[in-house]
Amino acid sequence: MPASIKTIDTHAHYFPQSYIDLVAKHGPRVGASVVEVNGATFIQVGLNLRTGPITSTFIDLDERLKLMDAQGVGMHALSLTQPMVYWADDDLGVQLCIAYNDAISAAHKAHPTRFIGFACLPMQNPKLALEELNRAAKLPGVKGVYLATGIRDRELSDRSFFPVYARCEELGLPIFLHPMMINNERMKQFYLVNICGNPFDTALAACHLIFGGVLDAFPKLEISLPHAGGALPILRGRMDRGFVIRAECKHLPRPPSEYLKRFTYDTISYNEEILEYLIKLVGVDRIMVGSDYCFDIAYEEPIKFVEGVKSLSEVQKQQILWNNAAKLLKL
Repeated sequence: MPASIKTIDTHAHYFPQSYIDLVAKHGPRVGASVVEVNGATFIQVGLNLRTGPITSTFIDLDERLKLMDAQGVGMHALSLTQPMVYWADDDLGVQLCIAYNDAISAAHKAHPTRFIGFACLPMQNPKLALEELNRAAKLPGVKGVYLATGIRDRELSDRSFFPVYARCEELGLPIFLHPMMINNERMKQFYLVNICGNPFDTALAACHLIFGGVLDAFPKLEISLPHAGGALPILRGRMDRGFVIRAECKHLPRPPSEYLKRFTYDTISYNEEILEYLIKLVGVDRIMVGSDYCFDIAYEEPIKFVEGVKSLSEVQKQQILWNNAAKLLKL
C-alpha cells in the first residue's frame, strides 16, 4: 500500500486501561469483574458474558500503531465493544463512558492523523446518555457514536432513545452499531455465538430501526451496520414479503428493502463475492473498511482484502479505503 494512499479502519476496538480499571474497581457491585483465566485477562459480566482475551494490542497504542503500519492502515476509528456499559448502574455507566470518551480523545490528540473515536453513551439511562453525548461531542477526535444492537431489554426502536437520535442527527454524528452476542444454548458450540449469532443480531437491530420508524423519524441520521450488514441483505425479500402480507408490517411508507441504502456497511464479510453482492445492492459509496481489530476473527490484512477485489476499479477501492468514511466522518 503506497504511503500516499489514505486508509481508515472504521471497525477497530479499543480498551483504555482507565475503562478496565473502573470495571475492576466498581464492577463487582453490579456483577461484573476483570478476571484472569489461564494467564489471560477477560471482562466478565454475570454468568454468560465474557469478553476477551483482552490482549495488550487492545490497550497499547504504540503496539497498535506498529500493527497498523504493517497492515497499511493509516487511521483507526476507535470503538468499544461488548460488554459496553449497559450492565452498569447509572453512576458507574457515566464514569465508564467519561473514561472511555476522554481516552479516545487523548489518543487523537497524541496522534491526530492516526486515531479518531466513536463515543460510548450510558444508553440504559437516555437522559444521562444525552448529557454525555453533549459533552463528548465537544472532545477533539470524537467523530461518531457507538451503540450496541440492543440496550438491556429494549430494542433500538424504543421511543426513549429518540432524543439521543435527534441530537446525533442535529450534531451530524453518525451512529455505528455492534452486536452484543445473542446467548442461546444452541450456539454454545463451534463458536456459533459469533459465526451465526452476531450476523443475525445485526439484522434484528436493523429491522427494528426500519419497522420501528427510526429511519423515517430521523431522515438525516446515518447508521452504520457491522459485519457487512450481517444477515440483513439476504433477508430483504422476506422483509418485503412481510410488508405485503402482514398487517403489522404495512405501516412503512415504502418497502423495507428500500431502507438498505440508508445504512452504511463495513467490509467484514470474509468473502469477496459477498462484498461484491453488497456493493451491487447498496452502492460502493455506502461501504467502508472494517477489520474487527483485534479479535481472533478479525481481518489480519483489511486493506489487502479490498485491494484484492478484482471487480472494483481503483477509484472504487479508494472510496472504500478512505473517501466514504472521510465524507461521513468529516475528516
